[in-house]
Order: sequence, then C-alpha cells, then structure tokens
Amino acid sequence: MWLDKILEFRKTSDAEATKPFLDHMEDLRWMLVRMAITMVIGMTLSFCFRIQLVQVMQRPLRLVDPKLLAGLRTLGVTDSFTISLQLAFYAGIVLTFPLLLFYLAQFVLPALTLKEKKYVLPAIFAGSCLFIVGVLFSYLVVLPRAIGFFFKDTLSLDWTPGWTVRDYFSFVTQITLTLGLAFELPLVVLALVYFRLLSFRLLNSTRSYAVVIILILAMLLAPSPDILTFLSFGIPMCLLYEVCIWLAWLMERRRK
Repeated sequence: MWLDKILEFRKTSDAEATKPFLDHMEDLRWMLVRMAITMVIGMTLSFCFRIQLVQVMQRPLRLVDPKLLAGLRTLGVTDSFTISLQLAFYAGIVLTFPLLLFYLAQFVLPALTLKEKKYVLPAIFAGSCLFIVGVLFSYLVVLPRAIGFFFKDTLSLDWTPGWTVRDYFSFVTQITLTLGLAFELPLVVLALVYFRLLSFRLLNSTRSYAVVIILILAMLLAPSPDILTFLSFGIPMCLLYEVCIWLAWLMERRRK
C-alpha cells in the first residue's frame, strides 16, 4: 500500500521495535489530533485578544500614514467576526509553532538512532527561532516598505487609497507566514546534509540553478506581483541558501 511506503521510514532495524502498519496509522492519527487541539487552543487565546491583535497587525499601516487606518473599509456585515477568526487562526499558528514541531518530531522519533534523538530538541528550538525571526523580519522590515511603496504608487496615479480590511489583512498574513516558513530553509537543508541526502559539493555546484528556482518560488509565493515584494521574498531566501551551503561545509568538515 502507498500509505505503508510513506510510513516505511519509521521502521527501525530492531525487529522487536518495528511497529505494524495499523500502529503507525494510530500514531499518525494521534499526532494530527494533538496538533488540531493545540491549534484550537492557540486560536481561541488569540481570538480573546483580537482587539490587541488587530492593533498589532495595523502597526505597519500606521507607520506609513496614520490616516490610512481611517480609510480601511469593511464590505460585509459579518467582516468584523470572520476576519477576526482568520487573524486568530494565523496567530494561533505562530503561537503554537514550537509545539507543532514537537508533535511532528515525536512522530519521527522511532526512525532515529539514539545519537540522532539528541538533536531533536535543539532542532525544535532552532526551527522555532528561525520561524519567529522570519515573522519579525517580514513584520518590521518588509511590510512597512511594501505598504509604503503601494501607498506612494497609488498617490502617484492621483488615486485615493481605499483599501478594504479583508484585502489588507490577507496581504499582511500571507507575507508574514510565508517568510516565516521560508526561514526554515537552513534547518531543512542541514537535516538533508546530516542524512547524506545533500552535500556541500552538490549545494555549491548547483548554486546558480537553486537561485533561479528560489526566485521562481518567490514570484509564486509573493502575494503581489510588484518588484519590491518579489525582491523582499527572493533576496532573503537566496541569502539563506548561501548560509546553508557554508553550514553544510562546516558539518562535513566536523564529520571528517
């Protein structure tokens, strides 16, 4: 079965420790249940503080021009509630991200050796830090510049910015979460290097192809097609890839 092949990685060399297929499925089910419960709790907590959450998300707009806040409009009767739910969902992801990584690590643990298991908690800590750094980078650096660019571009055409609340928060959450996940690239590459699926020589020799692929992904992931948002996604991801190359070199040197 295709599901059996997917769960094959969790089988160890010890015959007594090897679990049957249904036990793997039970572990997978409980992992998803724990993730869902954690997400609901994080979302509920975020929704309880939705006023403060909205104020935080509107800060980049306030930095560009405080008058823009008064220009935000809702077009639906239930927008205040539905948009708050959407923001609480995304905030719940950010809030519970370390726990989600922990549950995923618990599912993978049976496939790891004793030495590899020692790296699980540091990997969770590093992954959480990278995600938070990506979120903060997008919030503090990318968003104010992107919103300022669109604001000035709109005024240059003699138009009056009249953005809707839904469009604004959709733009903000897409950039924030996408860059947060993009900053996980070093951890993913290091894991592949550790398991010898990638090497410094391969990463270094395919740098030019990787940059092209990263820029294409940045173009697809960016919430708008403008050059500023595209570069805000592409440049950090290219720099992260360069960091990955030299981290791979360091890992291989320590291994030798």
